[in-house]
Amino acid sequence: MGISSFGYLIKEGVKNVWSNRIMSIASICVLMSCLILTGSAILLSMNVAQVVESVGDSNETTVYLNDDVSGVEAAYIGKDLQKLDNIASVEFYSKEEAFKEYEDVLGDEIFANLQGNDNPLPDAYHISMVDLSEYEQTVSEIMNINGVNSVSNRSDVAKQLTNISNLVSTLSFWIVLALTVISLFIISNTIRMTMYSRRFEISIMKSVGATNAFVRIPFIVEGMMIGLISSIISSVGLYFLYNLLMKIITDIIPFAAIPINNVIVYVSISFVIAGIVVGAIGAFISVRKYLKKEGNEILGW
Repeated sequence: MGISSFGYLIKEGVKNVWSNRIMSIASICVLMSCLILTGSAILLSMNVAQVVESVGDSNETTVYLNDDVSGVEAAYIGKDLQKLDNIASVEFYSKEEAFKEYEDVLGDEIFANLQGNDNPLPDAYHISMVDLSEYEQTVSEIMNINGVNSVSNRSDVAKQLTNISNLVSTLSFWIVLALTVISLFIISNTIRMTMYSRRFEISIMKSVGATNAFVRIPFIVEGMMIGLISSIISSVGLYFLYNLLMKIITDIIPFAAIPINNVIVYVSISFVIAGIVVGAIGAFISVRKYLKKEGNEILGW
């Protein structure tokens, strides 16, 4: 196939979008809706993951040391904690600091009486974990460090945060999968309608020996154009919709949402790739049925 023939087929594919503009517009609207919903689901999942991560970071776990641990030994324990893979931060919390905090709780008079006695509180470390789903395993590794007495139990909180994150990720996956299938169905039907309206032309081309590629390319180009147009409109629509929704949500539930400007380039590129690929696949599925037939078979004679 020469360059001129290939160029002709590309032009035919682009013309098909306009020739079948009613079905093309319907397909663009459906695919655009699917892309916006898919992008919204992904951005929602990213925001929930960020919130879960920030809550996990602020949800410190306390590691209590044995009473007989010296200052030097406590420093070595801190280094051992930092070596653990799932530890994000380690902060020493001395028994003197802990004792002073009780002044506000107990009052000046009771606190003054306690100061004359030995400090009963242990040295400790405040830690935060990278992945809360590995909470129990990390606690087990911490307890194996010499000089560690106990770890405050935050396993329930860790499980709840992990469950929320997993639930949102799972829902997002199924939403994206369902919308992809719907998009393929709509585009393939659009191309099928185009092929039905041009069945006489296809019959003639097949009768005079046109190759499958010669027949297929214009329709695949048409599907790709529908996907490209849908992706561009979807990117613009998602940009404004996301900003509007985040403003409404953050007014009700204050949290640091992911700025759309930080991800819109990646979202747009993903939309373009997804739209073109889905459009091409939808067209390929529709065309394949007709390419198996010859001449009169296409017309149903």
